[in-house]
Amino acid sequence: MTTQNPDEAMTIGRLAEETGVHFETIRYYQRLGLMPTPPRPRGSIRRYGLDAISQLRFIKRAQGLGFSLDEVRLLHELSVGEHCAETRSLAEQKMRIVKKKISELRGIQAALDKLIHACGTGRKGRGCPIIENLSS
Repeated sequence: MTTQNPDEAMTIGRLAEETGVHFETIRYYQRLGLMPTPPRPRGSIRRYGLDAISQLRFIKRAQGLGFSLDEVRLLHELSVGEHCAETRSLAEQKMRIVKKKISELRGIQAALDKLIHACGTGRKGRGCPIIENLSS
């Protein structure tokens, strides 16, 4: 256990404020084991050190890159020691998934463009081409 400078210790509310992460989310991350739960001194409240800010930023940045919480846990485990090859492999796998999603989204975009264009050129008295396409 590391000793915290009292000037650097903060409540969960302050930690949430500093990081923009809701305090319930912090507790959730603790239940998942992504963050340690600091001890609660008898008759007092838990205090978080500056390292908690770094941990939360790590989690949020990894999530921003599309990593799931399970993958964030793995990345955190890989951050201890020399595991660059494993980390790169995980990032490459995530990149393949992202590229596939982008391709799928481009297909959806093309289909929607086509339907929207068909809707604008439809004749009066006929049903909506978009609804007809979704119904057929």
